[in-house]
Amino acid sequence: MERAAGYCTGNCPGARPTPLLSRGARARFRLLANSSAGCRTLSDEQADIARQLIELRIEHRDLDGAILRLAADPHCDELQLRRLKKRKLRLKDTIARLESKLIPDLDA
Repeated sequence: MERAAGYCTGNCPGARPTPLLSRGARARFRLLANSSAGCRTLSDEQADIARQLIELRIEHRDLDGAILRLAADPHCDELQLRRLKKRKLRLKDTIARLESKLIPDLDA
């Protein structure tokens, strides 16, 4: 799977590139990177969070595919299927938590 400029091109011929970061996350990333308030740049921590988000989204998508394949099998192991679904939910919660860390705090 090739990755370029925040997009996943996939292995399928004719597949459309899909963003690894959501539209909102990309906008926040650009906002933080290009902020003119004091010429802020992304800190190392924010760059690490963005990298982690990409990796977690890839793992979440891979788990989704594995769950679909396993669920299609009539003789699948229900316990394994349940564990994969729980792992996918934990990943989703982690992704949401990390995305909220990328949102800059506004002074009230």
